[in-house]
Amino acid sequence: MNTASPQLERYLAMAGQFALYALFAGAIALLSRWPIYHQLGDDQALIMLSIVHEGQRLKLCAQRTPEELARLPPNMRAPLDCPRERAPLAVEVELDGRLAAHQVAQPSGLSRDGRASLYQRLVTTAGNHRITVRLRDRARAQGFDYQREATVQLRPAQVLVIDFEPTSKEITFR
Repeated sequence: MNTASPQLERYLAMAGQFALYALFAGAIALLSRWPIYHQLGDDQALIMLSIVHEGQRLKLCAQRTPEELARLPPNMRAPLDCPRERAPLAVEVELDGRLAAHQVAQPSGLSRDGRASLYQRLVTTAGNHRITVRLRDRARAQGFDYQREATVQLRPAQVLVIDFEPTSKEITFR
């Protein structure tokens, strides 16, 4: 036989529910502060290579002859034949005279006519560093189209972003 009153049972259930909520809130508060996570060591800095750029077209537009135009359906008779495929991007990063990164990115899209995206994180020590970045966006096996060299002072936990500005056609350090 149940001797506790329904009101007392309700208070006990609410107290138990409150205790569980407090326990969950305490666990969340504890885990949000501990263990302490450090993305970088005390004497480290981060260089992020983050480039999204369209390579040059693989082939130039060609003028169609009147015979070629006559063979095409009327809705396809554009005087210029411009292939859409673009060249892949190739990037090299030298850090203090040694090759730290080399990436080749293919253009996006079904026709390989979109932008190519490169992303890489380079963790290094804080201090002075000589950085050389080379970028190729044309279809050739060797050589680079753009290059930038700089000596940078990296503070501990600093993030240096390497990007390419398409309007000014230059590699940027931010």
